Amino acid sequence: MKTLNKISQSNISPKQALELLKSGNNRFLDNLRFNRNLLQMVNDTSDGQWPMAAIVSCMDSRTSAELIFDQGLGDIFSIRLAGAVISDNVLGSLEYACKIAGSKFIVVLGHTKCGAIKGACDAVEMGNLTGLLNKIAPAVFAEKTFTHDRTSHNHAFVDAVNNIHVERSVQAIMEQSNILREMILKGEVGIIGAIYDVETGVVSFMKHTLILEDSTATETAIAV
Repeated sequence: MKTLNKISQSNISPKQALELLKSGNNRFLDNLRFNRNLLQMVNDTSDGQWPMAAIVSCMDSRTSAELIFDQGLGDIFSIRLAGAVISDNVLGSLEYACKIAGSKFIVVLGHTKCGAIKGACDAVEMGNLTGLLNKIAPAVFAEKTFTHDRTSHNHAFVDAVNNIHVERSVQAIMEQSNILREMILKGEVGIIGAIYDVETGVVSFMKHTLILEDSTATETAIAV
């Protein structure tokens, strides 16, 4: 498997980047990962990097994006923090990934059984964690289908909040970054939300969050 370079990265469309991530997760599930020469990839990327995508995911030890999507050194940017919350720092990192380094796709990746989501559901307050969980709290308030047991003990409630949080995170990127919004609407970059199942390894892409404008004007996917 060859390391991405500037030319190969530029030849990947946002749609192709998404398909590469999907096929990588399929390989992960089938335990058929590409045989990569990691030392050679170290050498190939020593003078620069040209990742095709940027993944915003949780710091959870089970959610390494490089493993989940079967990617090698230099293939993706991985932005990880508890709850995959969107902040100015995350937006700045994504702007660097897409505008400066040329990445073609953004994935906001939540996961099942997320401790940060559970903490927000239970209104946990603890040091600096309080501020982080407050960024998830709007998704808790936005969940209206459950009227009883709105705590981390209700797994269905946690899943519902998780889905809303990912949806809101995609929306936040579009609303809070003029740079990324312009690139996405021009078809230079795509974006989608997804959920990783820690029990099965499956990444479920949330089609209703997909924004993938076709720069050739042949097709436009569903937008938020």
